[in-house]
Amino acid sequence: MTHHSNGQPQATGQAHGRADTTRRQLLTRVTAAVTWAAGATVATRSQAQAYPTKPIKVVVGYAPGGAVDIVARTLGQSLSASLGQPVVVENKPGAGTNIAVKSVITAEPDGYTLMLAANALAANMALYQPAPFDAERDLVPVSLVGRVPVVLATSTASNLTSFARFLEVAKAKSPVLSFASPGNGSTPHLAIELFARAAGIDLQHIPYRGGSPAITDVIGGQVPLVAVNALEVQPHVRSGKLRVLAVLSPTRTAIFPETPTIAESGFPGFEASVWYGLVAPAATPKAVVTRLHAEVQKALQTREVRERMTAVGGEVVPGSSEQFGALIRAERLRYDKLVRDAQIKPD
Repeated sequence: MTHHSNGQPQATGQAHGRADTTRRQLLTRVTAAVTWAAGATVATRSQAQAYPTKPIKVVVGYAPGGAVDIVARTLGQSLSASLGQPVVVENKPGAGTNIAVKSVITAEPDGYTLMLAANALAANMALYQPAPFDAERDLVPVSLVGRVPVVLATSTASNLTSFARFLEVAKAKSPVLSFASPGNGSTPHLAIELFARAAGIDLQHIPYRGGSPAITDVIGGQVPLVAVNALEVQPHVRSGKLRVLAVLSPTRTAIFPETPTIAESGFPGFEASVWYGLVAPAATPKAVVTRLHAEVQKALQTREVRERMTAVGGEVVPGSSEQFGALIRAERLRYDKLVRDAQIKPD
């Protein structure tokens, strides 16, 4: 009888001992986790407060002098003043901006390498196969900055005297109208292809290597139409060589206030703009992204940035990082369908 009574309490005591040890271990782990989390939060906060401690590089996937480059330099000057560190623009043209995007994706995700990206960021995932990157996985959106509308223009010597006349000739299909663009898969090319489908017309695309040679041939009468961003046609409209038939933006642009938008010309809801926004490598600390976003929003409210953006035919577009991410996703889906349906190949 005794060995039964002695044995049972002994087993129970061992079980209680093991349970206490397990509880102590669990408590230790929880305490360590809480301490680590608190430390990480403090570290992240201090990192954001300390940031930046050295110059910031903004990569641009185009040559100097274009709309995106001008916007990057304008924004860079404002950010440099507010962040207290130089913001340097680095131009990396080539492969439809893929070279620039890949250099940012592989950069240290510390907030010191950013990119002012444009529509190609979304379009290239559809244009190039296999896809050269996944913008939603490999990059984090910081902030949309602004947009410049795509315009459809013709020579002032052309008989296409208005957008209505252009539509009339295009629908007659005799002959099929052709349009020049800065290249296969460029934003203006894709914009006009999207519009042609919405309008139920056929247009022949003639790709050029850049907007300037395309504009030159339209002025010379070799091609009836050109699709480019508003900035590129502005001097030729002022000199009386080009006529803008329509602006493919939701609202009229400040540099062509008399020119109707596509929506006003009978296609409500349609728009196509060259948009641009700041992105960073995917693993960039959230606190740094939040700081950058706040500084960009402040910059977009300044008179200097607004005036400079208007001067290049654009407008500032403030908004959250999440809104910019949603735009990239929506544009990718829109371009993916267009590229498949029209069988568009990049240059």
